[in-house]
Amino acid sequence: MSSNLPSPRIDTTHKRLADYYHRVRSQTLALIAGLAPEDTVVQSMPDVSPTKWHLAHTTWFFEESLLVAFAPGYRRFRADYDYLFNSYYNLVGPQFPRTRRGHISRPTLAEVLAWREAVDSAMTDLITGHEDDPRVIERLILGCNHEQQHQELLVTDIKHVLAQNPLIPAWRELPPADAKPPRPLEWREFAGGLVEIGHAGEGFAYDNESPRHQVCLEAWALADRPVSNAEYCNFIADGGYRRPELWLSDGWTRVQTEGWQRPLYWMEDLQSEFTVAGRRPLEPAAPVAHLSHFEADAYARWAEARLPSEAEWEQAAKVVPIAGNFADDERLHPAASGETALAGLWGDVWEWTSSAYLPYPGYRAAAGAIGEYNGKFMSSQMVLRGGSCATPADHIRESYRNFFYPHQRWQFAGLRLARDPT
Repeated sequence: MSSNLPSPRIDTTHKRLADYYHRVRSQTLALIAGLAPEDTVVQSMPDVSPTKWHLAHTTWFFEESLLVAFAPGYRRFRADYDYLFNSYYNLVGPQFPRTRRGHISRPTLAEVLAWREAVDSAMTDLITGHEDDPRVIERLILGCNHEQQHQELLVTDIKHVLAQNPLIPAWRELPPADAKPPRPLEWREFAGGLVEIGHAGEGFAYDNESPRHQVCLEAWALADRPVSNAEYCNFIADGGYRRPELWLSDGWTRVQTEGWQRPLYWMEDLQSEFTVAGRRPLEPAAPVAHLSHFEADAYARWAEARLPSEAEWEQAAKVVPIAGNFADDERLHPAASGETALAGLWGDVWEWTSSAYLPYPGYRAAAGAIGEYNGKFMSSQMVLRGGSCATPADHIRESYRNFFYPHQRWQFAGLRLARDPT
């Protein structure tokens, strides 16, 4: 990781750091409310990890990267957990295969929660004794942000798990569905020119957000809200999934081989969808979600528009305060956009861009295992921006770069249209 210091909103005295650490950790536990132990061990596809694994892996991260590294005399809770819950850090050691995480019935959920408690207690002691150590402060802030990433994955993963159940179980409650139609889409124009994007150097950021650099943009226009469910229904009705001219080649192959006909979690009637509250009517004005990059790109072509580049998106975001439907609202489902300019830019759904996930000019991965956090994934993936209804509000910023493979659909991912000036 780069040597960015914690955000100014985080007081780095030991009490405040401890409060921050325990707040983030308790938010993870709050998310699993309503789940039975049986729910937490299921792996519904290779991209999904069981809830119990997320609880364990985030605990392993703090144990391995902080307690083992900075607490003299600390002994691992269980040495063999290192193999089970290391995700992809090859410099730390071998890992249990990702595709078989659902095979890990032991340790039990209760044992994993006991491990979390033990690590949390040890972390409190470590923070108290290292309040002036910038290495500990930086690694702790990274670990808390890492846990927040897994909070979002925990939500999207358990949603996929529950969606496989023919009983269509509800996990959370939602307010009644809103049947109002989407408001008319409008465009906001930007002049372009030489702009700077990337992390500005104040507060925490991941290394993939740096270095800050200049980009030359042509004039462009951005839709003032995300594409809605109702609009995506029109795309389907117009044969969107049957028209190869709208699709990138790899996307069309996915449509054919996987039988895509609608967004993930939509029911066949195109009137309802699976949500964290079970089956619910499709809300016409809510942002369409659970799209692959291929689907977002095909829709944009159909709409005679395009996806914005990540530089265009970030430049537009500079004029929009960070506020929206985030995980903190506990809705965990996209909501209809408001009437503000560039509504829904933050929260609700991650917005696919046209930009490949590549290093910024001058990027260098950090030495050691922490260098594996982001850098080695900079190939074959696409960038998303803006956060979702499952993203913690204090985890997002305008330079934040999320990334997934273009065929993946289980995240809360949607789109906002862009176009060149008319």
